[in-house]
Amino acid sequence: MVDFAGWEMPVQYEGVRSEHMSVRRAAGIFDVSHMGEIETSGPQALELLQRLLSNDVSAIGVGGAQYSVMCREDGGVLDDLFTYRLGSERFLTVTNAANHEADLAWFCEHGAAFPEAEVADRIEDWAMLAVQGPLAREIVQAGADAPLPGRMTVEPGRIGGAQLLVCGTGYTGEDGVELLCRPADAAALWEQIVRRGAHPAGLGARDTLRLEVCFHLYGNDLSVERGPIAAGLGWCCQEDTGFIGSAAVRSERRAGPAEKLVAFTIDGPGIARRGNPVIGGGVVTSGTLSPCLEHGIGLAYVPAERAAVGTRLEIDVRGRRRPALVAGKPLVPKRG
Repeated sequence: MVDFAGWEMPVQYEGVRSEHMSVRRAAGIFDVSHMGEIETSGPQALELLQRLLSNDVSAIGVGGAQYSVMCREDGGVLDDLFTYRLGSERFLTVTNAANHEADLAWFCEHGAAFPEAEVADRIEDWAMLAVQGPLAREIVQAGADAPLPGRMTVEPGRIGGAQLLVCGTGYTGEDGVELLCRPADAAALWEQIVRRGAHPAGLGARDTLRLEVCFHLYGNDLSVERGPIAAGLGWCCQEDTGFIGSAAVRSERRAGPAEKLVAFTIDGPGIARRGNPVIGGGVVTSGTLSPCLEHGIGLAYVPAERAAVGTRLEIDVRGRRRPALVAGKPLVPKRG
């Protein structure tokens, strides 16, 4: 157990590798109740979110989900977020744990210009369990009162007597669901899903799984120091909506970023870690040993001219130069 953004969180239960492979081969369950939630409602809720979030929030239908980033005026990324549309004028946005208070303050600050939008902190109202893997849906469905929603959708449901939101989203590259329930129901729901065959998994496996499919981790691969174009997230930025930072993002898109976030594999022994320099320019933002590939992998910002797949790199790992290769994303195929 470790402290993580003020929460006591499990790094591992049986071991990172076994938990990782359980998710890839069967199903794992993660307690991600440390994630924050902000509810935005009212006649101007959509207008406020369109101003705050980089994606086109108007494209989310009721029962839909959408990924976006939130930027400063200079384009620096404040957080990456999932937003669920629960009604025509009601949205739930999931924040990263370490950023929740700052995100909430940002929502409230800019919400002042939209008097018919109500911003409410919901972090105390929801617990969140992620069930991921090729058997995840089957396991959850066995206790559900209705068919589970599809990918990138959300529906209210009931599992084992608990009323909850069932979200067709995840952070592993596998199929599955994320369950938002009352905190009082979380323990019983967890136990029921574990009894049906899901393996408990901790932060360690969550990190190795997301890195194999090249999902970003805020604080490592995303920060206020760089914009979404350099991070490879231009696909979730719709500058015509006029979100905060849209002018800076448009400018970087047109000019091309000086750096790009690339995936890499280590050629030989060694594991690169966050902060290891790339020889000739660049820095590793995330790195681990891939349980599926059985060698070192990671993400790094490198000069744009060295970002092409197949480019050879050298990474300084504690004073030793480790050869690496820029690889295509994802490093392990997504099946979700």
